[in-house]
Amino acid sequence: MNSDELLRPWYDRLVEDLPDLRLFDAHTHIGADDPDGFRSAAPDLIASLAAVDARGVVFPMHEPEGYLAANDRVLEAASSSEGRLMPFCRLDPAHDAVAELERCLAAGARGVKLHPRAESFSLADPPVEKIFAIAAERRLPVLVHAGRGIPALGRHALELTERFPDARLILAHAGICDLSWIWRHAPEHPNLFFDTAWWSSVDLLALLALVPPGQVLFASDAPYGTPLQAAVMTLRCALQVGLGPEQVVGVAGAQLERLLAGEEPLDLGPAPGTGALCGDVLLERIDSFLVNAIGRLFTDQSAEEPVALARLAAEVGEDAPQAAVCRSVLALLDYYEDVVAAAGNGGGPQRPGTHLVVTAAGLARTPDVPLPPDPEPVSVGERSV
Repeated sequence: MNSDELLRPWYDRLVEDLPDLRLFDAHTHIGADDPDGFRSAAPDLIASLAAVDARGVVFPMHEPEGYLAANDRVLEAASSSEGRLMPFCRLDPAHDAVAELERCLAAGARGVKLHPRAESFSLADPPVEKIFAIAAERRLPVLVHAGRGIPALGRHALELTERFPDARLILAHAGICDLSWIWRHAPEHPNLFFDTAWWSSVDLLALLALVPPGQVLFASDAPYGTPLQAAVMTLRCALQVGLGPEQVVGVAGAQLERLLAGEEPLDLGPAPGTGALCGDVLLERIDSFLVNAIGRLFTDQSAEEPVALARLAAEVGEDAPQAAVCRSVLALLDYYEDVVAAAGNGGGPQRPGTHLVVTAAGLARTPDVPLPPDPEPVSVGERSV
């Protein structure tokens, strides 16, 4: 699952200041039939979680032939994981969802995953209400895809949280389809949560600045991300917006643990607001070029030109106040180019090294968060030739 060890220094530096941190990933998958070409086997997922001593909620990837067998595979993987995995069942509301939910709960499932895009439904559809009625009765979390490829679903999400206050609705992918406005309503809907399974540091900063920290849950979206890389991004963004250690620990896993136990959520205080967010124009140039690069990588295009421009933007001078951040950015871009060279033409849907570019962009947006010592000498001085 990517070259996570290259990011280890950035992760280790963050956890130095968070001794009570216990990661619990709210969003991981296993499966081998997703039409997008990604694959995730249980042993690989377990290894990636173990690398940061994390536990993880797991559910099936998209299964065009249905979820009965896929849910069984998830339940089996969780039962043999020695507590590393917590199983959710994935449901298609149009195909006996209530019966499948009851079957999976009896077998040990602890929550529900719904994907309106993959299964082509709306949160306003009657079968969804039946699922939420059971979730409310059992105080279960229901994680809903709220990322790319779907229209807004926030109004229906708020209606469901009002109608079923004992259900816990988690909007995946930072709720980006509705984040522009739904954050204002989060304090009035304490059973509405958001996970951080998303690549854009700007979106994560907005989420963590505008939504109360008790309603934000760390997530990686593995195999599309990894727990270590996602932890670097989530923790850096949480610290940049001004969350304290207890709040960060809650976001990282303590809150999810309570939700899975059916307990009342922790009150981690109000949203911190946007006052601590950086407006450094030189670092924003780096982020802008790297976001361009990430967009190209996501569409299987060459990112060589925007990565080169990001390198030039990072050459701020050794005495510049941005120098430490730029050294880290350049080190990650060096690692990225090494990974791409080693992969040759065998990239496929996994897009090797993309997580390094994503993290480099995140560093440019979180300059006030501690960095590790430079993993190797990196110059940020202007080019001599």
